Amino acid sequence: MTYVQPNFKSKKKMKEALKAGKSISVFNPGMFPLADGPGVATIEGPHYPEPHRWYSRVEYDGDHRVTKVLS
Repeated sequence: MTYVQPNFKSKKKMKEALKAGKSISVFNPGMFPLADGPGVATIEGPHYPEPHRWYSRVEYDGDHRVTKVLS
């Protein structure tokens, strides 16, 4: 699964941070890293060590920075 850094406790907090201009990066710690360049990813949070409580679909740029929350 794909996650964002920083590790937000809620989708609302992530949206607020993006709206405030904070940098949010997307990463995949598994065997299948994100492709180079811009794209769309389904993320879940918060990530380890807490249980996942929320999911979202985001667009990201070539540097794997979130540019838009789709859902």
